[in-house]
Amino acid sequence: MPLKLRIRLKEVLEERGITQTQLADISGVRRPSISEFATDARTTINKKQLLKIMEALNITDIRELLDIVVVSKSED
Repeated sequence: MPLKLRIRLKEVLEERGITQTQLADISGVRRPSISEFATDARTTINKKQLLKIMEALNITDIRELLDIVVVSKSED
C-alpha cells in the first residue's frame, strides 16, 4: 500500500484568511518556499521551515498541516 504525505498549507491559509505573502512576512520563510508548501510541490520537507510556519500560524498539532494518504495504482 503506497502512501503519500500531503501538505495542507493552502487549506489552512484559506481557513485563516492569510495570504502566502503574509505568511512569508510573519514566518521568515521565503515566499517561493511557502508557495511550494501550499501547492504540495515539495518532495522534501525542511523541518526548520515547517516549524517556523507552524509557529507563525500558532499550530501545535502537525496533523493540522500534514495528511498521509493512500496512493491509488493510477497515481503511482
